[in-house]
Amino acid sequence: MKDKRTYINKKEHGEDMTHENESKIDTTPIQLLTEQYKADIKKYQDRETLYIKTQNQLDGTKAIVMEMSGAIRQLHTENEDLKAEVSRLLEEIQLLEMKIKK
Repeated sequence: MKDKRTYINKKEHGEDMTHENESKIDTTPIQLLTEQYKADIKKYQDRETLYIKTQNQLDGTKAIVMEMSGAIRQLHTENEDLKAEVSRLLEEIQLLEMKIKK
């Protein structure tokens, strides 16, 4: 049994003769499919990036709205307190004016 292939002609030494019996496989459809998958993956990644960006903006907006609603509640409470204080002071002024007139 021979371990090494021996070449009969000098020409055979430079090229392997085993490829003559192989059939050529057309890889064009695979390449096209691969390119399409790459394009689809890119679109998906772009959509995912947009989703994350939008989600972050939404979360930021929610935080701002929560802060503003808290501030509005606080201002409303302070406004009601000040209205009550104004009413009390007006009543006190009226009582003092009545005392002055007497």
